[in-house]
Amino acid sequence: MQQEQSAAVHLERVTKNFGHITANREVTFTLKEGSIHGLLGENGAGKTTLMNILFGLHKPDEGKIFVNGSEQHIENPTDAMNLGIGMVHQHFMLVKPMTVTENIMLGMKSEKAPLLDKNRVREDILKLSKKYGFKINPDERIQDISVGSQQRVEILTAIYRGSKVLILDEPTAVLTPSEVEELFEILTQLKKEGQSVILISHKLEEILSITDEVTILRNGENAGTTAIDTSVTKEELSRLMIGRDVLFDFEKSEVPLGKAELEVNNISAVNERGVQILSDMSFEIREGEILGMAGVDGNGQKELCEVLTGLRKIDGGEILVGGEPMHGTSPMNYIRKGVFHIPEDRQRSGLALGWWIEDNLIIKNYFSDRFSGKMLLNRKAIHEVGEKAVQDYNIKAPNSRVAVKNLSGGNQQKVILARELGEHPKVLIANQPTRGLDVGAMEYVRQKILDQKTEGTAILLVSADLEEIYQLSDRIAVIYNGTLMGIVENDADVQEVGLMMAGIKAKREN
Repeated sequence: MQQEQSAAVHLERVTKNFGHITANREVTFTLKEGSIHGLLGENGAGKTTLMNILFGLHKPDEGKIFVNGSEQHIENPTDAMNLGIGMVHQHFMLVKPMTVTENIMLGMKSEKAPLLDKNRVREDILKLSKKYGFKINPDERIQDISVGSQQRVEILTAIYRGSKVLILDEPTAVLTPSEVEELFEILTQLKKEGQSVILISHKLEEILSITDEVTILRNGENAGTTAIDTSVTKEELSRLMIGRDVLFDFEKSEVPLGKAELEVNNISAVNERGVQILSDMSFEIREGEILGMAGVDGNGQKELCEVLTGLRKIDGGEILVGGEPMHGTSPMNYIRKGVFHIPEDRQRSGLALGWWIEDNLIIKNYFSDRFSGKMLLNRKAIHEVGEKAVQDYNIKAPNSRVAVKNLSGGNQQKVILARELGEHPKVLIANQPTRGLDVGAMEYVRQKILDQKTEGTAILLVSADLEEIYQLSDRIAVIYNGTLMGIVENDADVQEVGLMMAGIKAKREN
């Protein structure tokens, strides 16, 4: 077959079932040699399953896999790596106390066995790093290098082990804008050297800027493959992904700003080990304003949100809500003052997965007269609230007495929105509100946040997605290593914000 012979990888009519659920249905996919191929699709569309099949983590129930024109039966990741297929997962698989060289050597046979040939590996790393522009110091420990450098170590490891096909799963999710640029320069160089890359991404701009072709999966099936050129738009790709037009440019209503509803004055906090995690942080958010908090994951965003919702105490400084200082760390104190919270992990800290939709909706005020009698919950009133929320928030469920664990990620997030926004918050702390959602669900959540702004809510939007920050925010703050690097207006240059995300102070502040 000519197509198979000219392709680095060819999957033919691959089907994979998990019980009664079909993750992939007769998917045909071709990765051309020396190309970068994007893989798009909603959550649950089958992208990761398909790549896990190629990498040997799953076995297909039906279909064939061809590598360099020859049919292969890939039983496990070792088989895949022996065929020149490498995969860089979204969460890196590195041993942080060890050096770059030691990480790359892990699990590999040494030519000097039983002794290690560390010097030879180190020299090989330097040569590869120079060839592809990785800028990697083989003697540095993983814990001492940036997230972007850690990702380059993962890619370098795959290449060092002979990978000619590289699968990247959401590779830019934890990178600053400058690190994204560096990654794309590396991928372009890899392509010139004959490497073939599969890029899984939710970010349509990135797909359009770096890939040669894109395949869209919908409901486990191939919805189409198209070559990428200047005529292809985000709107076309999103239409293929979810079957309808998606709004990308939101109209932000001009809302007159009111009084400062949330004031944070010189707060500091330490973690459970006594290590400083927030340092001398100050900002305010007024009624009808969205303050976007940008930053690479792990720089104190989670702890800041915990502090602002009573889940973590502060060591110094002051927090005021509605002009009144907050005392103690009880979340209920914050809820009573009108502070509501969309947590970053909806499944671990946002929902009781085994409970019905309606029970999740009243989890913060089940004790109110509306829902509680003297001895028992008022199931009728709770059910009425649940049914109204299912309708108002377009939650895809037959009724409100469905366990939230049986809902998709987007619909789980809608349950949280219904609960937090339904109480008409004065202050909304939205931490990564669209993380892990497809473009359709993202559009819905972002519009709901903008609607809340028009109602006069003061909103802190914490997001690692700079596009989202720029779309929704009135002002942009940047957090780095628990410190506020600066606050700029929404028209600030992306590179300026990116520098702050990397720890360089703003040239101008507002």
